[in-house]
Amino acid sequence: MQKIIHKAEDRAYRDRGWVRSYFSFSFAEYFNAKMMGFGALRVLNDDTIAPGEGFETHPHDNFEIMTVILSGALKHKDSEGHESVIGKGGVQLISAGSGISHSEFNASESEEVSLLQIWIEPNVRDAESRYQEGNFPTRNSQEKFTLVVAPGNGGNSLTINQEAYVSLASLGVGQEVVYEIKKEGNGVYVFIIDGEVSVEGEKIGRRDAVGLSVTDKVAIGATKEAQLILFEVPM
Repeated sequence: MQKIIHKAEDRAYRDRGWVRSYFSFSFAEYFNAKMMGFGALRVLNDDTIAPGEGFETHPHDNFEIMTVILSGALKHKDSEGHESVIGKGGVQLISAGSGISHSEFNASESEEVSLLQIWIEPNVRDAESRYQEGNFPTRNSQEKFTLVVAPGNGGNSLTINQEAYVSLASLGVGQEVVYEIKKEGNGVYVFIIDGEVSVEGEKIGRRDAVGLSVTDKVAIGATKEAQLILFEVPM
């Protein structure tokens, strides 16, 4: 097993006034040759957007762009005619493919919206663009992981153009779970949204992350109540 630890305080921070962002990997004007992603996981941004503010219409292509709403609500509009408001527990997936333009704004004029923005490299270029969304509230349960993104045949999960799987989990104190790799050769990147866990013996807390590869399973135990997002991606 190979392991890498990324601490929350080591992320890049940018405050543009209307949006505060922490970048886990190189993004926009932030460049770190040692932080170019984890396998096919290329971008993991932790954004907080001020009331009524947001990202004006802008284009994308050839990325799988995922947004996870942690609090508040986000208003989406794109060039394919999709318009929606996504609240806490909502997950949005844009397969940019050959090209799509979109805007994302805080739907509230009085409260901030907090979200994770994730970009995953696709396994096919210039595919037809596609928009999907779903609601995936997590809770302490024996279900262990809630699969939110998968290549296909993933039940209620959103479909991604990559051999990648994204899961959410909410763990109670002392709860232990084992994640089994779905695709041989994939690695796993565990990002702690809140709380504290032990991942294969490494204790990590809020907004910390650990990446693991050359393994077929990952053991996770909650030392405090915890919420996490787990990315299984090609390396």
